[in-house]
Amino acid sequence: MASQILFLGLIMLTCSIALASDSSPLQDFCVADFNGPVLVNGFACKDPKLVQADDFFVSGLHLMGNTSNAMGSKGTLVTVAQLPGLNTLGISMARIDFAPWGVNPPHTHPRATEILTILEGTIQVGFITSNPENRLITKVLQKGDVFVFPQGLVHFQRNVGNGNAIGIAGLSSQNPGVNTVGNVVFGAKPDIPDDLLAKAFQVDVNIIDQIQSKF
Repeated sequence: MASQILFLGLIMLTCSIALASDSSPLQDFCVADFNGPVLVNGFACKDPKLVQADDFFVSGLHLMGNTSNAMGSKGTLVTVAQLPGLNTLGISMARIDFAPWGVNPPHTHPRATEILTILEGTIQVGFITSNPENRLITKVLQKGDVFVFPQGLVHFQRNVGNGNAIGIAGLSSQNPGVNTVGNVVFGAKPDIPDDLLAKAFQVDVNIIDQIQSKF
Protein backbone atom coordinates (compact mmCIF):
# COMPACT_ATOMS: atom_id res chain seq x y z
CA MET A 1 0.00 0.00 0.00
CA ALA A 2 2.78 2.41 0.93
CA SER A 3 4.51 1.79 -2.40
CA GLN A 4 1.24 2.46 -4.28
CA ILE A 5 0.73 5.74 -2.42
CA LEU A 6 4.32 6.77 -3.20
CA PHE A 7 3.81 5.86 -6.88
CA LEU A 8 0.62 7.93 -7.07
CA GLY A 9 2.36 10.84 -5.37
CA LEU A 10 5.15 10.75 -7.94
CA ILE A 11 2.63 10.74 -10.78
CA MET A 12 0.83 13.75 -9.30
CA LEU A 13 4.14 15.60 -8.86
CA THR A 14 5.16 14.82 -12.44
CA CYS A 15 1.81 16.04 -13.77
CA SER A 16 2.03 19.25 -11.76
CA ILE A 17 5.50 19.95 -13.19
CA ALA A 18 4.38 19.13 -16.74
CA LEU A 19 1.52 21.61 -16.41
CA ALA A 20 3.70 24.49 -15.21
CA SER A 21 2.77 26.64 -18.20
CA ASP A 22 -0.33 28.26 -19.69
CA SER A 23 -3.40 26.10 -19.15
CA SER A 24 -4.64 24.07 -22.10
CA PRO A 25 -7.95 25.23 -23.64
CA LEU A 26 -11.06 23.20 -22.85
CA GLN A 27 -13.05 24.54 -25.81
CA ASP A 28 -12.41 25.64 -29.38
CA PHE A 29 -11.48 29.14 -28.24
CA CYS A 30 -11.88 31.58 -25.38
CA VAL A 31 -11.61 35.08 -26.82
CA ALA A 32 -10.58 37.44 -24.02
CA ASP A 33 -13.32 39.59 -22.54
CA PHE A 34 -11.30 42.51 -21.15
CA ASN A 35 -14.42 43.97 -19.52
CA GLY A 36 -15.53 40.78 -17.84
CA PRO A 37 -16.20 41.11 -14.08
CA VAL A 38 -14.80 37.66 -13.27
CA LEU A 39 -11.15 37.53 -12.18
CA VAL A 40 -9.37 34.42 -13.45
CA ASN A 41 -5.81 33.39 -14.30
CA GLY A 42 -5.94 34.98 -17.74
CA PHE A 43 -9.16 36.51 -19.00
CA ALA A 44 -12.79 35.45 -18.93
CA CYS A 45 -14.30 34.25 -22.19
CA LYS A 46 -16.30 36.41 -24.52
CA ASP A 47 -19.69 34.96 -25.43
CA PRO A 48 -18.87 32.64 -28.39
CA LYS A 49 -21.96 33.86 -30.23
CA LEU A 50 -20.46 37.38 -30.28
CA VAL A 51 -17.03 36.32 -31.54
CA GLN A 52 -15.96 37.73 -34.92
CA ALA A 53 -12.99 37.17 -37.23
CA ASP A 54 -11.37 40.38 -35.96
CA ASP A 55 -11.01 38.78 -32.52
CA PHE A 56 -8.37 36.51 -34.09
CA PHE A 57 -6.68 39.16 -36.23
CA VAL A 58 -4.12 41.94 -35.83
CA SER A 59 -2.20 43.90 -38.47
CA GLY A 60 0.87 46.11 -38.60
CA LEU A 61 3.70 43.67 -37.94
CA HIS A 62 5.21 44.61 -41.31
CA LEU A 63 5.90 48.12 -39.99
CA MET A 64 9.32 48.94 -38.54
CA GLY A 65 9.34 49.85 -34.85
CA ASN A 66 10.76 53.18 -33.71
CA THR A 67 14.35 52.49 -32.62
CA SER A 68 15.11 56.15 -31.75
CA ASN A 69 15.71 55.44 -28.08
CA ALA A 70 18.62 54.84 -25.73
CA MET A 71 18.68 51.09 -26.48
CA GLY A 72 18.33 51.41 -30.26
CA SER A 73 15.68 48.70 -30.37
CA LYS A 74 11.90 48.32 -30.34
CA GLY A 75 9.73 45.29 -29.68
CA THR A 76 6.26 45.18 -31.26
CA LEU A 77 4.21 42.70 -29.24
CA VAL A 78 1.36 40.44 -30.26
CA THR A 79 0.13 39.06 -26.94
CA VAL A 80 -3.41 38.54 -25.67
CA ALA A 81 -3.54 42.30 -24.99
CA GLN A 82 -3.29 43.00 -28.71
CA LEU A 83 -4.99 39.84 -30.00
CA PRO A 84 -7.85 38.67 -27.73
CA GLY A 85 -8.17 35.37 -29.61
CA LEU A 86 -4.85 34.24 -28.08
CA ASN A 87 -6.53 33.80 -24.70
CA THR A 88 -5.89 30.22 -23.40
CA LEU A 89 -3.90 29.27 -26.53
CA GLY A 90 -0.49 29.53 -24.86
CA ILE A 91 1.36 31.41 -27.61
CA SER A 92 2.32 34.96 -28.58
CA MET A 93 4.92 36.68 -30.73
CA ALA A 94 6.89 39.86 -31.21
CA ARG A 95 8.75 41.73 -33.92
CA ILE A 96 12.05 43.17 -32.70
CA ASP A 97 13.71 45.97 -34.67
CA PHE A 98 17.31 47.04 -34.14
CA ALA A 99 19.13 50.14 -35.24
CA PRO A 100 22.82 49.59 -36.05
CA TRP A 101 24.45 48.32 -32.81
CA GLY A 102 21.13 48.55 -31.01
CA VAL A 103 20.50 46.17 -28.12
CA ASN A 104 17.56 44.40 -26.56
CA PRO A 105 19.04 44.58 -23.03
CA PRO A 106 19.31 41.64 -20.61
CA HIS A 107 15.82 40.54 -19.58
CA THR A 108 13.73 37.51 -18.70
CA HIS A 109 10.31 36.19 -19.67
CA PRO A 110 8.94 34.69 -16.44
CA ARG A 111 6.18 32.75 -18.17
CA ALA A 112 7.61 31.73 -21.54
CA THR A 113 10.34 30.14 -23.61
CA GLU A 114 11.33 32.32 -26.58
CA ILE A 115 12.38 31.20 -30.06
CA LEU A 116 13.90 33.86 -32.30
CA THR A 117 14.20 33.90 -36.10
CA ILE A 118 16.41 36.47 -37.83
CA LEU A 119 14.74 38.10 -40.84
CA GLU A 120 17.39 40.72 -41.61
CA GLY A 121 20.83 41.62 -40.34
CA THR A 122 23.41 40.08 -38.04
CA ILE A 123 22.43 39.70 -34.38
CA GLN A 124 24.45 38.47 -31.43
CA VAL A 125 22.29 36.60 -28.93
CA GLY A 126 22.97 35.00 -25.60
CA PHE A 127 21.57 33.70 -22.34
CA ILE A 128 23.06 33.03 -18.91
CA THR A 129 22.57 29.81 -17.01
CA SER A 130 21.44 29.78 -13.37
CA ASN A 131 23.64 30.05 -10.28
CA PRO A 132 26.23 28.94 -9.49
CA GLU A 133 27.67 28.46 -12.99
CA ASN A 134 26.28 31.65 -14.58
CA ARG A 135 27.61 30.41 -17.90
CA LEU A 136 27.15 32.69 -20.91
CA ILE A 137 25.93 30.84 -24.00
CA THR A 138 26.16 33.16 -27.01
CA LYS A 139 26.15 33.03 -30.79
CA VAL A 140 26.10 35.41 -33.76
CA LEU A 141 23.07 34.80 -35.99
CA GLN A 142 22.50 35.61 -39.64
CA LYS A 143 19.34 35.92 -41.75
CA GLY A 144 17.34 32.69 -41.52
CA ASP A 145 19.00 31.47 -38.31
CA VAL A 146 16.93 30.38 -35.30
CA PHE A 147 17.87 30.45 -31.59
CA VAL A 148 15.92 29.48 -28.47
CA PHE A 149 16.05 31.11 -25.01
CA PRO A 150 14.93 28.82 -22.15
CA GLN A 151 12.10 30.04 -19.95
CA GLY A 152 13.04 32.39 -17.13
CA LEU A 153 16.75 32.76 -18.00
CA VAL A 154 18.35 36.18 -18.50
CA HIS A 155 19.00 36.76 -22.21
CA PHE A 156 19.78 39.53 -24.69
CA GLN A 157 20.12 40.40 -28.36
CA ARG A 158 22.43 42.90 -30.05
CA ASN A 159 22.71 44.09 -33.65
CA VAL A 160 26.38 43.70 -34.56
CA GLY A 161 25.96 44.96 -38.11
CA ASN A 162 26.04 48.42 -39.65
CA GLY A 163 22.48 48.22 -41.01
CA ASN A 164 19.05 47.71 -39.46
CA ALA A 165 18.16 44.24 -38.23
CA ILE A 166 14.84 42.47 -37.66
CA GLY A 167 13.89 39.41 -35.64
CA ILE A 168 10.60 37.61 -35.10
CA ALA A 169 10.15 35.93 -31.71
CA GLY A 170 7.65 33.26 -30.78
CA LEU A 171 6.78 32.82 -27.09
CA SER A 172 5.11 29.93 -25.29
CA SER A 173 2.57 32.02 -23.38
CA GLN A 174 -0.32 34.29 -24.27
CA ASN A 175 1.19 36.78 -21.79
CA PRO A 176 4.92 36.00 -21.38
CA GLY A 177 5.82 39.07 -19.35
CA VAL A 178 9.20 40.78 -19.46
CA ASN A 179 11.56 41.76 -16.65
CA THR A 180 14.34 43.98 -17.97
CA VAL A 181 17.17 43.56 -15.46
CA GLY A 182 18.16 47.23 -15.29
CA ASN A 183 14.57 48.44 -14.91
CA VAL A 184 13.72 45.84 -12.27
CA VAL A 185 16.80 46.43 -10.12
CA PHE A 186 17.37 50.17 -10.54
CA GLY A 187 13.91 51.34 -11.50
CA ALA A 188 11.86 49.74 -8.71
CA LYS A 189 9.15 51.95 -7.22
CA PRO A 190 9.84 52.71 -4.43
CA ASP A 191 13.60 52.38 -4.86
CA ILE A 192 15.45 49.38 -3.51
CA PRO A 193 17.67 50.88 -0.76
CA ASP A 194 20.89 52.11 -2.35
CA ASP A 195 23.07 50.70 0.44
CA LEU A 196 21.58 47.25 -0.19
CA LEU A 197 22.34 47.50 -3.92
CA ALA A 198 25.80 48.89 -3.20
CA LYS A 199 26.57 45.81 -1.12
CA ALA A 200 25.00 43.46 -3.67
CA PHE A 201 27.04 44.91 -6.55
CA GLN A 202 30.13 45.65 -4.43
CA VAL A 203 30.31 49.32 -5.49
CA ASP A 204 30.04 52.72 -3.81
CA VAL A 205 26.57 54.03 -2.89
CA ASN A 206 27.16 57.08 -5.11
CA ILE A 207 27.45 54.81 -8.15
CA ILE A 208 24.12 53.20 -7.29
CA ASP A 209 22.48 56.62 -6.89
CA GLN A 210 23.84 57.67 -10.29
CA ILE A 211 22.48 54.55 -11.99
CA GLN A 212 19.08 54.79 -10.25
CA SER A 213 18.73 58.39 -11.47
CA LYS A 214 18.68 57.08 -15.06
CA PHE A 215 15.66 54.89 -14.40
